[in-house]
Amino acid sequence: MENPLRFPLARRTSFRILKVLLAVSWVVCPVQAQDAPTKSEAQTPQAPATQGPANDSSEVSTRDTPPTFRVRVNLVLVRAVVRDAAGKVVTNLKKEDFQLSDNRKPQVISTFSIETPESHKLASTTKPAEPSGDANSSGDPTAAIAALPQRFVAVVFDDTDMLSEDVVWVRSAATRLFNSLQASDRVGIYSTSGQVTQEFTQEHELLQKSLLGVVPRPVAGNGFHECPDISYYQADRIQNFQDTQAMAVATEDALQCAFGGDTRFMTQAQALAAATSQRAVSSGDAQTEYVYRHLEQIMRRLAGMPGQRVMVFVSPGFVITTSLNLESSSLVDQANRSNIVINTIDARGLYTPDLMGDISDPPHDSQRTIGIKSSYRVAAQSAQSDILAQLADGTGGTFFHNRNDIDEGLREATAAPAMSYLLGFSPQNMKINGAYHTLKVSLTGKQKFSIQARHGYYAPRSIADPAEAAKEEIQEALFSQDEIHDLPVELQTQFFKKDPSQARLAVLTHVDVTGMRFRKAEGRNRDSLTVATAIFDENGNFVTGGEKIVEMKLFDKTVERLSHSGFTLKSSFDIKPGTYLVRLVVRDAEGAQMAARNGAVSIPF
Repeated sequence: MENPLRFPLARRTSFRILKVLLAVSWVVCPVQAQDAPTKSEAQTPQAPATQGPANDSSEVSTRDTPPTFRVRVNLVLVRAVVRDAAGKVVTNLKKEDFQLSDNRKPQVISTFSIETPESHKLASTTKPAEPSGDANSSGDPTAAIAALPQRFVAVVFDDTDMLSEDVVWVRSAATRLFNSLQASDRVGIYSTSGQVTQEFTQEHELLQKSLLGVVPRPVAGNGFHECPDISYYQADRIQNFQDTQAMAVATEDALQCAFGGDTRFMTQAQALAAATSQRAVSSGDAQTEYVYRHLEQIMRRLAGMPGQRVMVFVSPGFVITTSLNLESSSLVDQANRSNIVINTIDARGLYTPDLMGDISDPPHDSQRTIGIKSSYRVAAQSAQSDILAQLADGTGGTFFHNRNDIDEGLREATAAPAMSYLLGFSPQNMKINGAYHTLKVSLTGKQKFSIQARHGYYAPRSIADPAEAAKEEIQEALFSQDEIHDLPVELQTQFFKKDPSQARLAVLTHVDVTGMRFRKAEGRNRDSLTVATAIFDENGNFVTGGEKIVEMKLFDKTVERLSHSGFTLKSSFDIKPGTYLVRLVVRDAEGAQMAARNGAVSIPF
């Protein structure tokens, strides 16, 4: 008899917390006052629930020490959206219409499916409950399942860089996007200042209320002009590019504002210009890093949500200095690691360069430098959009710019495409070194279509303990909603109402052993199964979960019998009434095969 570990019900638990629970507390049985796990929980349909898959108890056992897995390279999935010249989604493509390359090497597309918002709707997995002495009611297994979350969209407003006119326009446009959201979409609203945080929800009133908090919150600037007045762009030219013209302009401004134009103080003016430009770069870098750190935090939050993940970054853009190029690259890397698509929207809309800069904070230029400094402002305004283009292009997203219908841009950026194509391939001879692999999706024909798809993925990292690699693979699969069919596995649920505020949910996993790859040793057929379950609420927050490890050492007769019937594992959880997404991942040790299933259950109040 095994001793189940228990830990308190976690609400709104992040991916990082769940990862700790998986690594430390997940053993043979799930958590939360569940039935004491024994070998009786592995059962065949022909046998009573109190019997194991074999009469000899030594054939099946469970243990709380993870087995040693062989590292398995996951199927790489690439979701592609194809649009024609008019921007309409192309819906009539087939598997043979696509080409896919990994590090410029053509790959065989082994899986292909067409996905629409309708295809992600989950049906109830609840089966009629059997009588139970500890239950007051079994509920209605045919009850309608509410739309469970399929896509999580984090809308991030760059309030540290937006001007007042940007905020008013963007905020007005954002209020109109909520009506276009699907019932299965969850939206969170955040800001780069960290002052606005509305976690993922479908409640329009909460989203509308959070928009009122989006106001300009610059970290640097605030209307104060140094002598000389040097912009972040000009300072970058001086400090990082050793631009002699930019330095000469700054020196002339310093001579005019500090020394009344007296050329006898030229040396002092040069020193003042150099010191001021260094402060301007430091101040600008600090604000940009401040934005980056908040974007990273929001990405980590988004990465912990199950299903498709989209970030919509609404910003006027900002200048990236040479010293921060690696920072922007790391944002793209982090998004790709977490399968996050970033759509970016230029908050300035359709604009023309403003020679005089921000009218609310006009520059202080001398007559001799006003012309060249105007050209710096134009160049800076043009360069501001570079970071937005990089984030979108590097993650397979879309950059909306030079358009005044920002409400339409927001709607397109947050809405699920009418149709997408899910391509899958298994990398051959991949090195387990954590290296980045570039992906390219193209069409075999010569159609002038645009393709939106992820640009790369990371190979598995080299991990000394193969068991840890397997755990990581299972954790990543739990936080996806993509189904994997290496193993023939079925998912069903039952629930019993213990009282009006508490229910017991049973997750039934039926495994067909004909898909397993046993290893023959000492006259036995050996394999280990890891069965991981995660339960998420209506807003995608992790509620509870658990893991079973089943060791099998089956005689040939037992394998023959189970090949006709399979066996069923039962995991039980105490949860409150509500609607839940059930995510099931099964992995075997010998074949390193994996199955992943989605289920839905609605427990009435």
